[in-house]
Amino acid sequence: MTISLGVDTGGTYTDAVLIRDEKEVIASAKSLTTRHDLAEGIGLAVEAVLKQAAIDPAEINLASLSTTLATNALIEGQGERVALILAGFREKELERHDLSGAMAGDPVLYLAGGHNYAGGQAEPLEADTLRNWLAEHGDQVSGFAVAAQFATRNPAHEQEMTAIIREVTGKPVSASHHLSAKLNGPKRAITAVLNARLIDIINRLIARAQTRLNELGISAPLMVVRGDGALISAEMALERPIETILSGPAASIVGASWMTGQKDALVSDIGGTTTDVALLRNGRPTIDPEGARVGPFRTMVEAVAMRTTGLGGDSEVHYRPSGLQGGLELGPSRVLPVSLMGAEAPEIVHEALARQMRQPSLDEHHGRFVRLVPGLPRNGLEAREITLMERIGDGVKPLDEVLKNRIEQTALRRLVGRGLVQVAGVTPSDASHVLGLNDAWDREAAEMVLDLFRRHVSGSGSKLADNAQDMAQMIIDQLTHQTGIALLEAGFAEEGEDFGLPASDLARHVLMQRGLQNHAGLIRIDSGLNLPVVGLGASAATYYPKVGELLGCPMDVPQYAGVANAIGAVVGRITIRRSGTVTSPSGGACRVHLETGPEDFPDHEQAIARLEEVLRKDAGDAAETAGAEGIRITVKRDLKIANIEGNDVFIEAELTVEASGRPRIAV
Repeated sequence: MTISLGVDTGGTYTDAVLIRDEKEVIASAKSLTTRHDLAEGIGLAVEAVLKQAAIDPAEINLASLSTTLATNALIEGQGERVALILAGFREKELERHDLSGAMAGDPVLYLAGGHNYAGGQAEPLEADTLRNWLAEHGDQVSGFAVAAQFATRNPAHEQEMTAIIREVTGKPVSASHHLSAKLNGPKRAITAVLNARLIDIINRLIARAQTRLNELGISAPLMVVRGDGALISAEMALERPIETILSGPAASIVGASWMTGQKDALVSDIGGTTTDVALLRNGRPTIDPEGARVGPFRTMVEAVAMRTTGLGGDSEVHYRPSGLQGGLELGPSRVLPVSLMGAEAPEIVHEALARQMRQPSLDEHHGRFVRLVPGLPRNGLEAREITLMERIGDGVKPLDEVLKNRIEQTALRRLVGRGLVQVAGVTPSDASHVLGLNDAWDREAAEMVLDLFRRHVSGSGSKLADNAQDMAQMIIDQLTHQTGIALLEAGFAEEGEDFGLPASDLARHVLMQRGLQNHAGLIRIDSGLNLPVVGLGASAATYYPKVGELLGCPMDVPQYAGVANAIGAVVGRITIRRSGTVTSPSGGACRVHLETGPEDFPDHEQAIARLEEVLRKDAGDAAETAGAEGIRITVKRDLKIANIEGNDVFIEAELTVEASGRPRIAV
């Protein structure tokens, strides 16, 4: 008998499950995610399932972790300050891919260097310039990303930059050629930046998770879910934390297939921060050929083809004045529910809301609270940010007592972006408390804050709602509407037929929306989804039945929908993929582009054989290191051959080797 432990750390909850013999769930539990120390929430959830199943921790053979931490950090603009070092790129090339948006004010250094398409050196690397820059600026960042022109054809300059940075600073470096073997230097550069930003975040999570599990007596090897749903060792996740973006959502897809047996369906996972939608085809999640997109960034990370929307149970509710009526919008930012703050600090929250309700007009900071996140590094703060943190102090504070002027709002946003401060505001979770759909926290605080929020005045001079209950229903209706939009967007994006407009426009098109309402005038319009939806997440049973009604499709919310990520974390397989390229630069010779540098062969068959040999060994060794057993290796070849004057001429070949096996079970 084998017992597997799956853990998922989400934006709001940390889930744990125990599965026997990969066939049945024997225990499941939740605890609040503890942002200041994720190990606390992990420990509470794991302790709960151990108690529920009444088993000895030593009986656990495998532990696996999935997380939305990396995804949420990128969407919310969090992460460490890093520097990007570029060789052989021109500034205009990178700006076309919104490099400045990805860097968000972090330093960038452009150097001469890089290689050409064939792997030959374009210019010598400006190594001395790099050393001088590091001596002056190296202590201002926590890590580095390096990218060189055509590094996937020859990584020598990225390797040299990495060695220099480590020698001078001793800090972690993310090299773009380690993260993708594909061309597209700007995308590789941005991917390397995001990877560098996540290193400390994922390091803290894995280190604390391992420590806490060991304290509980669990010595089984720890696996981590990658963005494509496969498992990798914790050590491998520490080297490439960017591969854990969409880890939680990918695990949920694997869990959804395992729980429901659905082969073809849309899977929609609603968390505290995001709603993640993916397509299940023939029982397997589809992989995004262009690389994972998270928020505004398109990466070169192989991951589930997932559409991630900033919409969740803890999405901030905004009032958007528009015309005479005005309306609501949820997200994309996440805040703590006021009902949660009320449960943690009832006197402070109730007193502040009562005071704000007595005031004659509604202030933009009313109904919002802040608190510090202890235990995180506070280096590099500006004077205004330090003042704000001192003003917040210990515990929960009403925001209108903390902010003294508009300039301080910018400082607060920076503190929130670094994860040092958390903000509470109106969320769908509060609305569900008011409507009796949820009773986890403080219903009275939820009613008070919605009674306050309803007092927003539209262009016609009327209040948004007559009472807190009506306000709550408006919020839930808006969540249903935006979830429907997210599912329709995913459906249109996966349609084989081109309708001539972007998926986002089609989902919102007036004809589509009228069709959902079964318009029947002179024209009859019917629309909806033509395949089932599997609804996942802690709040799926609360919100998703109405979404199914809206879209006119079967809605499958399985028994363990709330812990699907944790289930997927332990029922997946270890899969390692390695890719490489053979080109034909000149004179009939064929060139293999390897980590150790280019190698030339007289014909393409020998070159392909050499590349396959290297990739098979690399993928197989990596899978074994990741903890796989029963490893099976498959090879996919993509050959480009042109017919010139009746003769076949080799142009290029790309090989992808996949090594896959089940996690090795501790005995």
